[in-house]
Amino acid sequence: MDKDRIEGKWTEIKGQVREAYGDLTDDDIEEARGDREQLIGKLQQKVGQSKDEVRAKVDEILAKV
Repeated sequence: MDKDRIEGKWTEIKGQVREAYGDLTDDDIEEARGDREQLIGKLQQKVGQSKDEVRAKVDEILAKV
């Protein structure tokens, strides 16, 4: 999904990320605001999973929206 589509569906994406990673705050997610790689990096930092695990989960979320 390209950056423009991510930004356009950000509210929906943000909600699904919060469901998948409940320990994140809105501020954590907002820091990435529409940037897939930044979101992956922030999630990796917060949840301690590998980049590949986080990337797979983010791609799964993006495929749903």
